[in-house]
Amino acid sequence: MRIALPSGCPAELARPDGEPTRGVVLLPDIMGLRPLFDDMCARLATEHGWAVCAPEPYPGRESLTVEERLSTPIDDEARLRDIVDAADALNTEPVGVIGFCQGGMYTLKAAGTGRFDKAVAFYGMVRTPDGWRSPTTVEPLDQLAKPGAARVLAIVGGKDHWTPPEDIEALRALPNVEVVVYPEADHGFVHDPTRPVHRAKDAADAWARAFAFLNR
Repeated sequence: MRIALPSGCPAELARPDGEPTRGVVLLPDIMGLRPLFDDMCARLATEHGWAVCAPEPYPGRESLTVEERLSTPIDDEARLRDIVDAADALNTEPVGVIGFCQGGMYTLKAAGTGRFDKAVAFYGMVRTPDGWRSPTTVEPLDQLAKPGAARVLAIVGGKDHWTPPEDIEALRALPNVEVVVYPEADHGFVHDPTRPVHRAKDAADAWARAFAFLNR
């Protein structure tokens, strides 16, 4: 069901029939909250017993095109506030965070807020792209190095230009980060089966690793 976070940001909330085994904030890709992620929230709640909340990354600006989204500065202070508020809306503990693409980058940033116990970033940018920088920008690597940062599983594709080898090595150097690279995969290979880059076998393996990490 749709809820509004304290800022007015819309979010999808799904809960299992019984008591949740954990909470998860789900961060969509650059195209935002849509049926793909509504269905994902419902599936994760039903199949894994999680309470799940997915906030809209562009509240009030959902009509932006992909090109506009790629070149529009982002207020990290506001984005991270909505992500933490989404965690609070779950009314359960512990809470992890999962994100894809741009949402994967914000998963890495959210890991440093101290609100989450675990984070799974699917092909999240390790350094903030220039088009998204603003006066409130915080860098993923800086966030991950903060005291009390969440344990992280970073899932990346070996052919993804958004996560070049030097960025992957920077992630590997952090003691709280585990990195899994799928050598033949490109950006976005897991979460949307309709995309040409989708790799069913790699996606299934990546999801299995994510579930094991969060349920461990």
